Amino acid sequence: MSAFSRQLRRYYGWYTGTFLFFVVMLAIGEQLGLSQHLIGHVFLFVTIAIYASIGVMSRTTDVSEYYVAGRRVPAVFNGMATAADWMSAASYIGLAGTLYFSGFEGLAFVTGWTGGFVLVALLLAPYLRKFGQYTIPDFLGARYQGNVARLVGLGATVLASFVYLVAQIYGVGLVTSRFVSVEFEIGLFIGLAGILVCSFLGGMRAVTWTQVAQYVILIIAYLVPVVILSYKLTGVPVPQIMYGTVLSQVTEREAELLVDPGEVEARKQYRYRSQDYASKIADLPGSLDAERRSLIERLNIMRLENASAREIAATERSLRDLPRTPEEARVQWNKAQAESLERSRAPPRHADAHPGRTPQERTASRNNFLALVFVLMVGTAALPHILMRYYTTPGVVEARRSVFWSLFFIFLLYVTAPAYAVFAKWEVYNNLIGSSLSILPDWVASWGKVGLVHIEDINGDGILQLAELRMNTDVIMLATPEIAGLPYVVTGLVAAGGLAAALSTADGLLLTISNALSHDLYYKVINPAASTHRRLVISKSQLLVVAVVAAWVASLRPDNILFMVGLAFSIGAASFFPALVLGIFWKRANRPGAVAGMLIGLGVTLYYVVRTHPFFGGSMANAWFEINPISAGVFGVPLGFAVIVIVSLLTPPPPKEIQDLVDYVRYPQLPNPDTSEGRA
Repeated sequence: MSAFSRQLRRYYGWYTGTFLFFVVMLAIGEQLGLSQHLIGHVFLFVTIAIYASIGVMSRTTDVSEYYVAGRRVPAVFNGMATAADWMSAASYIGLAGTLYFSGFEGLAFVTGWTGGFVLVALLLAPYLRKFGQYTIPDFLGARYQGNVARLVGLGATVLASFVYLVAQIYGVGLVTSRFVSVEFEIGLFIGLAGILVCSFLGGMRAVTWTQVAQYVILIIAYLVPVVILSYKLTGVPVPQIMYGTVLSQVTEREAELLVDPGEVEARKQYRYRSQDYASKIADLPGSLDAERRSLIERLNIMRLENASAREIAATERSLRDLPRTPEEARVQWNKAQAESLERSRAPPRHADAHPGRTPQERTASRNNFLALVFVLMVGTAALPHILMRYYTTPGVVEARRSVFWSLFFIFLLYVTAPAYAVFAKWEVYNNLIGSSLSILPDWVASWGKVGLVHIEDINGDGILQLAELRMNTDVIMLATPEIAGLPYVVTGLVAAGGLAAALSTADGLLLTISNALSHDLYYKVINPAASTHRRLVISKSQLLVVAVVAAWVASLRPDNILFMVGLAFSIGAASFFPALVLGIFWKRANRPGAVAGMLIGLGVTLYYVVRTHPFFGGSMANAWFEINPISAGVFGVPLGFAVIVIVSLLTPPPPKEIQDLVDYVRYPQLPNPDTSEGRA
């Protein structure tokens, strides 16, 4: 072990011990009367201050340090940084929620994301480290002879990373708005300040050491509540082993809720509402005019009869929110009709594999499971912000070891996520469902204020039925400590972990986008004679612009975090995986083939998302083989491989120096070929 590694272990050992002491002190403070409001503020602002301090101390103007942390990050610490970079708000916040609602089907995320690192270790990481340089478009530019492939790779890098970045900044806004009691949009920019301090001053050097610190916080924050819940429910503080016992209890409760009279009536009412929306859609535009006249008449009668101000305000709001045109009504009512239809059905049983009422539905469920696993595996092996991390190790051997440590540190969270989902479902099904609507716990109102929990007494019995409770996927992880009645310090700890997960990935993504624009576009294409100082200035200015634009898009509150991240994986998989793998393992792959393959693979993927996702005006009625839009890359990846192979065989092979480059990257003992790109 080098002196540098020993020093790092000592520093981060003290840091971990100090953080645990800080949590214990806050817990003692809560028992002595410290307010929840203050605990939330202290957790979030102290952790952001820690990250900012590391960013300031790691500032640099050296190009190698800024882009690849000086290529001296030990494997263990690069594994921790990669795990933090990888375990985004989707993994930390969204995965437990997806497993909560999807049960067995949600294991596609765990399987796909974990399996993807096997592909990284076998197919990409060591070879890209042998190549050297700074970015993925760097490799594409050298392997496929010039700037055309580089610019296509640059565009795909920016697109995939930006979609992913918006999801992270949305997660930051979610956490800060709930736990610091500020508006969602203000919360976005509070978190954004923490992101910028880390990445702006020190680039990859600052981001690396900050991500190690963030991993420590996020893994402690993830494990503490679920260990407490495991001990509370089973008497054994090992959730990864004991959650099966609780799952059997959840299965019994699911069977009870299936035949509960209140549940049956609530679902019947939602089915009637769905049919009503279907009738109104069929009768457009007349139904819209009739709806408007009905609300106006009701409002006039209320005013004549001196109805309560609350009733009048509710009717006025309904009139104001009514669609203005038949086209708007069709879109809005289609969405409402689909939601009502979904709530009229019993949710899938948690332990059922590939659920469905008919053989066709079960087949579609299985196909979507396999498609999602494929896309997440391949996307993991192709996302630029992850592959960039392996440029930072001292050598190829360290890059391989780094993948192992990445997988180990990620495994600690992923093996725990199923337990989190089961414990949360037990708490909701046993302690919330069936409660009187007049005495609901405080967390329902708290999360309702930020739009993540909705309750509607559709059958009018004053009792909360499962069908009447709608929770956003992203709320399960963050609210579970409150749902289970744990001390508020645990809730604050979970929020700090969620913030660490979102910030760590946002740092890496911002750096990936700004480095691609400054290095691959400005330095390699526009101004190859640019000085080191100018390159860094361009990188930092691009970083600021991208951060502000991403925050603005996140403020529009797009789809849930997990879908956005899944879309980024589909884009990355279709754009990069075929070109990278064939570029390393097949000498015959050439520039026309790679460019055509990347463009067509990406184009088909984006076309399918637009065609099938409601956000873009699409519909699953347009789906191919009933594949969900999150798995759109399942069509783009094989098509990309096929196009690269066919076009490469129909066009001249690459020159000898490019084929020598392939040999150099793949075989350890071969000398570095003299190419125009150079190697680091």
